Amino acid sequence: MAIPTPFIQELLSRADIVDIVGRHVQLKKGGANFSGLCPFHTEKSPSFTVSPSKQFFHCFGCGKNGNAIGFLMEHLGMSFPEAVKDLAQQYGLQVPEEDLSPIERARQAQARAQQSSLTDLLEKAGQAYTAELKEAGHAVDYLKGRGLSGEVARDFGLGYAPAGWRFLAGVFPDYSQERLVECGLVITGQDSEAPEARRYDRFRDRIMFPIRNVKGQCIGFGGRVLGDEKPKYLNSPETPVFSKGRELYGLFEARAALREHGYALVTEGYMDVVALAQLGFANAVATLGTACTSDHVQKLFRFTDAVVFSFDGDAAGRRAARKALDAALPFASDTRSIKFLFLPDEHDPDSFIRQFGGEAFARHVEKAVPLSRFLIEAASQDCEMASAEGRARMASQARGLWTALPDGALKRQLLAEIADTVQIDTRELLQVWQPGRSQGPPREGRRQGAAPTPSLSAGPVQAARASRPPHRLPGRIQPASREDRVLRMLLTEPGLWDRIGDAEHAVLCALPAPHGPLFAWLEAQIHEHGVQPWAALREGLRGHPQEAYALQQLAQIPAGIEPTWDETQPVLGELLKRARQLEMDDLAQRAATDPQAMARYRELAAQGR
Repeated sequence: MAIPTPFIQELLSRADIVDIVGRHVQLKKGGANFSGLCPFHTEKSPSFTVSPSKQFFHCFGCGKNGNAIGFLMEHLGMSFPEAVKDLAQQYGLQVPEEDLSPIERARQAQARAQQSSLTDLLEKAGQAYTAELKEAGHAVDYLKGRGLSGEVARDFGLGYAPAGWRFLAGVFPDYSQERLVECGLVITGQDSEAPEARRYDRFRDRIMFPIRNVKGQCIGFGGRVLGDEKPKYLNSPETPVFSKGRELYGLFEARAALREHGYALVTEGYMDVVALAQLGFANAVATLGTACTSDHVQKLFRFTDAVVFSFDGDAAGRRAARKALDAALPFASDTRSIKFLFLPDEHDPDSFIRQFGGEAFARHVEKAVPLSRFLIEAASQDCEMASAEGRARMASQARGLWTALPDGALKRQLLAEIADTVQIDTRELLQVWQPGRSQGPPREGRRQGAAPTPSLSAGPVQAARASRPPHRLPGRIQPASREDRVLRMLLTEPGLWDRIGDAEHAVLCALPAPHGPLFAWLEAQIHEHGVQPWAALREGLRGHPQEAYALQQLAQIPAGIEPTWDETQPVLGELLKRARQLEMDDLAQRAATDPQAMARYRELAAQGR
């Protein structure tokens, strides 16, 4: 659901950006504005200002700027709907839900209340575990033996779950409440005369690592034994507030460090994250006992444009790296960096940095393998490259990896590298991968009478499309306007929305119907649900006022021809230029009597030079 613009305007008029930003940044009053150290980059002198009159923040150092909603999105990594809902809750407002039935509204309200209740229980348990750690000498000795200081234990909220079966019964007066089971703190067993067999604590005699979402709420725990018992690590189960495939340990604590270091370091364990933070690498996060997923990667790219996956150098580490590669490929745009760090077989990041120190670890990070090289290595696995059969196998294994990449310069260069490796021409390789389709070299014009040349992208930005867009209409194809061409590209390749700049986003969403409402709807869908296959988008489009127009535009795309980024990017520039000119024409009429209009006119004129 697209959140109505009037509601967003009302919300921003009520919100106090100084109060919102001041909860995360130490601000000092200076004249009409407030200033402080920028939370988005490292600086020693304040260049970050907040204007209470304009309800706007701006950093003269890194250029970040925006309103209260934009600050929550940038600083906490929230999606647009998440930021709006969070801000609305702070000011006692209800986000409009006109298109929902009363039953659905009640269901969502109940779900929100349930989530709030569960996080409160988890937070209370975390405080009890933290207090218990101070009294558990053997647990403190264990952490000291691992080289951890009291400061880093405090920063990560580490605690200790005693060995007893029902420690939490002393924390929660109503130990029998089902919410304790729902949030994963308590387990119910088979009927038995022994009380501890019917209901008992999930975590016992373990170091406790609170897992927090990007808002800082406790949503689960990881528990590590103090010895060599199995399982070494125990995570909270899947609950209404916790999903291992979407959450990353340490991400909340690492937000500032991600901007300072310029990249995220993804590891496999809690101790890796804490140990790395202790020795200067507070930009580390960890997956939660599961393989890296596309949700993990997408969440990381909300905070940084560079990710380094750190794995052991053994076979298990290579398998984990390969799964991370599969998850990362759809997000490997030309403006992002994805690398893979392999440590010696006998080490994980925790043991390596404790033995060799931070400088040695930093040198290994600098030598991390780029995604392009690791893709070639993964495609060549188990292939005898000295033989034609081995090279053919490599070409077959590379197809799916290359197809998952978003269209761009990296994808085109990798096509050439794969072709060179298997010792055939790029055109021949594409014909092998796409039999029956005529292919030309990149950017080559069509010869008269030749078959249309499709995009080099053999697939969408997402790993695979669940279903194809609607059947193409036969007959003569009508010429498409600039707006239609962009709409067709984004409906068929919605993942490309993130490649469009903020100015273009604003222009597209401000277009008159039918285009503007469709672009705004698509933006809301991506912010709320992430990149979806067409089947999911089609369901979300049902009932939209411009549903028929969107389907008509998709049907107008000639069979076998998909819109490409290279074709559409200049169109976006033309739309932005036209919007700027229309605004300048309007400002010119008011500039003589309105100083703000004159200032804005000059700003736009400078952009057009």
